[in-house]
Amino acid sequence: MEFTHLNKEGMPQMVDVSNKEITERIAKASGRIYVGSEVIKAIEKSRLPKGDIFSVAKIAGIIAAKKTSELIPLCHNIFLSHVDISYSVNKEQGYIEAVAEVKTQAQTGAEMEAITAVLIFLETIYDMCKAIKKDMVISDVRLIEKIGGKSGHYIFDKRKGFAKLISINISRQKGTPKEPVEEAHVIENFGIEGDAHAGISHRQVSLLDMSSIKKMEEYGIKGLCFGKFAENITTEGLDISKIQLGTKLKIGDDVILEISQIGKKCHGYGCEIARTVGVCIMPKEGLFARVLKGGKIRVGDIIEILG
Repeated sequence: MEFTHLNKEGMPQMVDVSNKEITERIAKASGRIYVGSEVIKAIEKSRLPKGDIFSVAKIAGIIAAKKTSELIPLCHNIFLSHVDISYSVNKEQGYIEAVAEVKTQAQTGAEMEAITAVLIFLETIYDMCKAIKKDMVISDVRLIEKIGGKSGHYIFDKRKGFAKLISINISRQKGTPKEPVEEAHVIENFGIEGDAHAGISHRQVSLLDMSSIKKMEEYGIKGLCFGKFAENITTEGLDISKIQLGTKLKIGDDVILEISQIGKKCHGYGCEIARTVGVCIMPKEGLFARVLKGGKIRVGDIIEILG
């Protein structure tokens, strides 16, 4: 496979598409910005100092799509017949998700236009909300679908993507419920700073994937929130079948964990959830890890399985 934007001498070039047929092309991209509960409440009560954030962000995203070729040096200047950006607010997990759809009749696709529209939509949200919160995180920006062109129909398979940190949960005292926080400092060979369960044992950090929590919801358990199973880190998309003792996980830019235990026995005659519905996921699917390398973690961080 060769880089088409480099010529035989290794110099940059705009790909020649003059011999390609003009066909209908559709591209869709998505992305998220983790804003937290405070910003979401301000949006709901219209208390943001810069006004209606979504109408401004949508216009910004549409303009960005039309100007993509001015921003990306080797991107073709194409006529866009349609640009639309939709969004949704996830109160529970504290993020806003945007999806951009771009259509064109051209000799090349509109993937870059769709991605640019999403990025600028999310960046505008950040600009509109930064007076309230500055540690918002933009993540998961990706092409999710492409129709038309030589390569055919493409749909993003989320099963092939990285896992994501969607909640950090700590308790100051043992025996008390864990509370979600936006970010935390992870200490090498100790655990999460401020969490009562951190220490020099082999179970310094606990993890549980959202898919496991959803299993319990299917049993009829209501009101399940992050930290309900006493996990320090709630993940999304972490494939438990790929995890074994000794597996290393990289979270964000710095933190590295090593899985030291898989599952644990519920306390006493089983935990409250096990007594209620007769089953609990922690004994089989809860993960525990040592901290090999410390650093800061934030909601929205990518989690990579290193092996």
